[in-house]
Amino acid sequence: QVQFVESGGGLVQAGGSLRLSCRDPRAIFSTFSPKTLGWYRQGPGRQRELVASISSDRNTNYIDSVKGRFTISRDNSNKKVLLQMSNLKPEDTAVYYCNDVPIAGRSWGVGTQVTVSS
Repeated sequence: QVQFVESGGGLVQAGGSLRLSCRDPRAIFSTFSPKTLGWYRQGPGRQRELVASISSDRNTNYIDSVKGRFTISRDNSNKKVLLQMSNLKPEDTAVYYCNDVPIAGRSWGVGTQVTVSS
């Protein structure tokens, strides 16, 4: 149940881009997860929501609000899951987390902050 470690967040203007990365420290002791993985986010005053997921065979799903703007991918060789975020909007401001989909016992990491200014 070692937590994932997220990175790549930052402060950008609306319309900008960011690339988030999530690594799995547990990969030192085991193979990369064959489960579906996803990126979640939690904005101010809102509940955590799943925004994108990718299965072991690389099938992807996105919530409507990010379709066409976000791309999730897996880097199995380096045991990472990535989220390319383009045309960012202020409503994308949130702490972003990665985890299994559905949640299956792994602890939540600290997440990485994404702030989009007008």
